[in-house]
Amino acid sequence: MGCSPGDGDCYAEEKPVRRVTITRPFEMSKFQLTQQDYEAVMNTNPSNFKGSNLPVENVSWDDAQRFCEAVNGKGDGYRYRLPTEAEWEYAARAGDPSSRYGPLLQVAWFRDNSGGTTHPVGEKQPNAFGLYDTLGNVWEWVQDWYGITYFSHKPESDPKGPQSGEYRVSRGGSWRGVVRGQSRVSARYILKPNTRSLVVGFRCVREPVA
Repeated sequence: MGCSPGDGDCYAEEKPVRRVTITRPFEMSKFQLTQQDYEAVMNTNPSNFKGSNLPVENVSWDDAQRFCEAVNGKGDGYRYRLPTEAEWEYAARAGDPSSRYGPLLQVAWFRDNSGGTTHPVGEKQPNAFGLYDTLGNVWEWVQDWYGITYFSHKPESDPKGPQSGEYRVSRGGSWRGVVRGQSRVSARYILKPNTRSLVVGFRCVREPVA
């Protein structure tokens, strides 16, 4: 995890590189959560850019938690949640050590090609795991509290962020590409958990209920 070899755009909070182990299997949605899927569960669509197959945005970390709780209430045999930072980066990299899993124009909607808006999910090339838009389109909330020294901790299994904090983390970059530069797998964006932004959405992971 952390700053990729040769990536000159990294911030101090993405260093040092750390090796972690993901020991628990999980499944991640291949797409960012769409507005039609969010509205089907929550009966509302808070997004600034409207479109059924556009990623939902203008949702806070708290909103994402409420969505997962609502889906869990349906009892389909799985537990839905946000990924940890480690799970997200593992899934986004898909075994690729570089800062992007392909040429940015081919894999992401970002400042130079977005036209100032989000785009339907799944239109760019997926990574090696078959996941779309892990770079660009909208930042994706993860479960963890923000820790500026997160990458300084010793190697560990299934790492999680601090026990408490002021900010939650999102990953992956967005269509606007202003905060933290262009989309990179190690880039981190922080907001208070009740903050809504038109550059931030999410995708869920799931695991079987024990």
